[in-house]
Amino acid sequence: MRPATVAKNLGALLLALVFVFPVYWMFSSALKPNSEILTKDPVFVFTPTLDNFTKATGVENFWTYVTNSLVVTVGAVLLALLVALAASFAIARMKFKGRKGLVLGVMMAQMAPWEVMVIAMYMIMRDAEMLNSLGVLTAIYFVMVLPFTIWTLRGFIAAVPVTLEEAAQIDGCTRGQAFRKVIFPLLAPGLMSTSLFGFITAWNEFAMVLILNKDKTAQTLPLWLTQFKTAFGNDWGATMAASSIFAIPVLVIFIFLQRKAVGGMTAGAVKG
Repeated sequence: MRPATVAKNLGALLLALVFVFPVYWMFSSALKPNSEILTKDPVFVFTPTLDNFTKATGVENFWTYVTNSLVVTVGAVLLALLVALAASFAIARMKFKGRKGLVLGVMMAQMAPWEVMVIAMYMIMRDAEMLNSLGVLTAIYFVMVLPFTIWTLRGFIAAVPVTLEEAAQIDGCTRGQAFRKVIFPLLAPGLMSTSLFGFITAWNEFAMVLILNKDKTAQTLPLWLTQFKTAFGNDWGATMAASSIFAIPVLVIFIFLQRKAVGGMTAGAVKG
């Protein structure tokens, strides 16, 4: 093996370790007693304990937080995919007045910092008596993930040769049938990558639910992560256990969709 190749492999390994170590430290700290977390010298060899996980899941309304997070996240992602499929197909395949302006609007919406709008949203929701609503939170998350979903799926649809769609129509398919039978099956990588991005965005969102949903029965898991404080400071063992539980769904989904999702993010970003 050439020295240049060895150097590249070592550099890649070192970079991987830099990114993986915080994840390892989070999971290992979740399995340590607090006496071994708050030490001057780091502890790498220890006897694992599940006490921190018991403490983290024993918080009042824990399963309510889990259910709420799943409802708003999955609901927002499914709605975004449904609307984005139609919008991205129109942008990629149809010629209409204002098409370029629509694409520009999608890009601007993607770059917009949603946190600056949270106060205005709070005032509107307060006046409309719509605070503490999972439906409203789902709608907000849906709007947040929609621009990226449209932009990515547009690239995938544009990458599918028009001749395939035309051939299906010649064989007797309507335009809708051609989309469903020819284009839609080819969009699997794009659907997976956008679903993963949308899931992570909605799953991690903190500011919106903090301001709009004060009722604990309408809150999600990001707020659950803030509850591990005592009179003596943070309970780091429970915090690390909660963070590990919070990260597991995203890790599982990413591992499951890894190949197609990574390829989808790259392809959808440069095509069309």
